[in-house]
Amino acid sequence: MPVKRPAPGDLEPIETASRDEITALQLQRLQATLQRAYDNVPHYRQAFDARGVEPGDLKELGDLCRFPFTVKNDLRANYPFGMMAVPRERLARVHASSGTTGKPTVVGYTLADIDIWADLVARSIRAAGGRAGDLVHVSYGYGLFTGGLGAHYGAERAGCTVIPMSGGQTEKQVQLINDLRPDLIMVTPSYMQVIIEQFVRQGLDPRECSLKVGIFGAEPWTEAMRREIESKAGLDAVDIYGLSEVMGPGVACECIESKDGPVVWEDHFYPEIIDPESGELLPDGKEGELVFTSLTREAMPVVRYRTRDLTRLLPPTSRAFRRMGKIVGRSDDMMIIRGVNVFPTQIEEIVLAHDALSGQYQVHVSRDGLLDEVEVRCELEPQAGTVDEAGVRRIAEWVEHRVKALVGISARVVVLEPESIERTLTGKARRVVDRR
Repeated sequence: MPVKRPAPGDLEPIETASRDEITALQLQRLQATLQRAYDNVPHYRQAFDARGVEPGDLKELGDLCRFPFTVKNDLRANYPFGMMAVPRERLARVHASSGTTGKPTVVGYTLADIDIWADLVARSIRAAGGRAGDLVHVSYGYGLFTGGLGAHYGAERAGCTVIPMSGGQTEKQVQLINDLRPDLIMVTPSYMQVIIEQFVRQGLDPRECSLKVGIFGAEPWTEAMRREIESKAGLDAVDIYGLSEVMGPGVACECIESKDGPVVWEDHFYPEIIDPESGELLPDGKEGELVFTSLTREAMPVVRYRTRDLTRLLPPTSRAFRRMGKIVGRSDDMMIIRGVNVFPTQIEEIVLAHDALSGQYQVHVSRDGLLDEVEVRCELEPQAGTVDEAGVRRIAEWVEHRVKALVGISARVVVLEPESIERTLTGKARRVVDRR
């Protein structure tokens, strides 16, 4: 197991504040956010009026449930700048989603927003064990995606030295890690798997490299993947959470001393968990859909934004703020297979549980007549050595049995040669191919 770094020090006062202090600050900022949204964003004025509420109706935090949700389609309907609470000329930067399923969602930032964002990513890096003077290798993509620049500004704010590598050029990634000897890497967990494979391909042991901490985010990943990355790369794998509609990376981050779920920076983001079907508010500890209201954003305040991420809120441990459980999946990534709800992360847990398989997999879904057909493609671990045809069949049967027993569906499993599955070089892995 990785060697733990010293426990973080120099916490901000709010990170050790009492619950009463936190809730008082949240109420003050939430009231200001609702007023700002109502006064400056026509969408929110119309949505509040249609719901029969106004900002002054929020007397306590529990009153927030009376206000309407914001969904991604609201952002698309107001494309490009209709959700901004400041004139376009005051925007210092614009980011956007990829727009692969329609118009991109555009988010804007004032200089003050970027300043707070940098502070929160710096706080996240310190929580993950980073310190001023550390060398940080950033392999998140730069550009309209918030990951690269968000990590970059935050690492600089934390007093670190930044290597702005971005994604792709995997051979060069390995070369720079070997030559420059960074202490931390910030990257998607699926691309970290690709970097580890490149180390091995070059005859290098990734456990011998300089990296001590990996700060991984931008896609759901399991405890099984954490164990795999930590054992193969000899580092501490820490989960950072964010989404562009709310800010970008740094909405929440795990603490290295506990690694028990990302701590939500509740002084800037108010979290709720709702039933994804009814929209009803759920108590802490209950699994449901994560909803965020921004508390300090100038350019683009968001009110009760439905993230589609499925998780639960947990009590504080290493900090005074509540934590998120691991994201179990997204409600819009959920596959319904013959009436069974299936998440890619369930398949990932099973694939990673077999020593002869790498962490790479894809789920292909098709329809034969009225029936859904599922094929799980996984691949052999290069270090597994030569596996004969009978051995491959035994591995496939093992996975098929586990999928049937643990997930509740029948699936055909195909075990491929190492490096047969398409790798992601810049961002999130494509885990599901649905041809229905």
